[in-house]
Amino acid sequence: MTSQPLLSIRDLTVEFRQGRRTPPLRAVDGVSLDIAPGETLGLVGESGSGKSTIGRAVLGLNPVHFGQIHFEGHDITRASPRTRRALGARLQVVFQDPYSSLNPARTIGQTLAEPLLAQGRSRGRRTAEASIAAMLERVGLPADTADRYPGQFSGGQRQRIAIARALMTGPRLVICDEPVSALDLSIQAQVMNLLAELQSELSLSYLFIAHDLPVVRHLSHRIVVLYRGRVMESGPAGPLYAEPAHPYTQALLAAVPEPDPRVQRARPAHRAAAPPAAAPSATGCAFAHRCPHAVDLCRSERPVLLPLETPGKTGAPSGRLAACHRTPELRRLLPAVPQPQS
Repeated sequence: MTSQPLLSIRDLTVEFRQGRRTPPLRAVDGVSLDIAPGETLGLVGESGSGKSTIGRAVLGLNPVHFGQIHFEGHDITRASPRTRRALGARLQVVFQDPYSSLNPARTIGQTLAEPLLAQGRSRGRRTAEASIAAMLERVGLPADTADRYPGQFSGGQRQRIAIARALMTGPRLVICDEPVSALDLSIQAQVMNLLAELQSELSLSYLFIAHDLPVVRHLSHRIVVLYRGRVMESGPAGPLYAEPAHPYTQALLAAVPEPDPRVQRARPAHRAAAPPAAAPSATGCAFAHRCPHAVDLCRSERPVLLPLETPGKTGAPSGRLAACHRTPELRRLLPAVPQPQS
């Protein structure tokens, strides 16, 4: 991997107006993250945490109130429509719902030819047909799929088609917005394995957005945990899952059911309280209103993301960050969450 990130986001803030007399809703609150070439960054959190909003801001679909987004070293925070069209060749997306992301009135071949035409890459009908057939085979579908319509395929097959469409122009970064959440578990595994294979073959980078923690662990090199638009914790996927440092990450992992009832009963209780109707105070930690370990400081002062030491190695950086006033003592007091089986 090169030293320069492929995607770099700094202090991203996204707000939505709710009316003249109502203060704006801050969906993303000062988020910073990097994605290196060939890397998968997992973005996880409950519904309403701001995951998809970040992805849509990168794509230019949500306005940015504050902060910067750089892609391939260029500032695309407020890119012009012309620049956005040019970016389409290198920055693509796979959406959550495979049923609504494909036009039912167009054949699969017409759908896959669309990005080629939009980028001016179609060099004749035969060349386009050959490119489409090759891409369909690459995602595990027969070449004659191009002559059929979306209604003739299952959800998993449609998502493979959506992935093929995203890859037609040879992008460097693909934003995967909950790409398997609408699929059966067995199909989820197949699509995830396909994404991993394509990444290896094509040197792709992914921004992988999901709420399903085992899914994110399977594919991601690093994880960013979001709550109410703020980063709670980030770091390499393995250590973050093995020993989560933030109480919110602990609660997310504890909520993943364990197939073995005996293991499930033996798991420590790290569950957070259910979200209350009222929003938390903007002055303190966003998670303090649900955190069983919160103290007065948590409610009055917003914690900043600070680097964590490698356990057992004083002063050795771990590549992890956590925004919690009590992280040092909680890492000593709380046992690690047993890992859910894949």
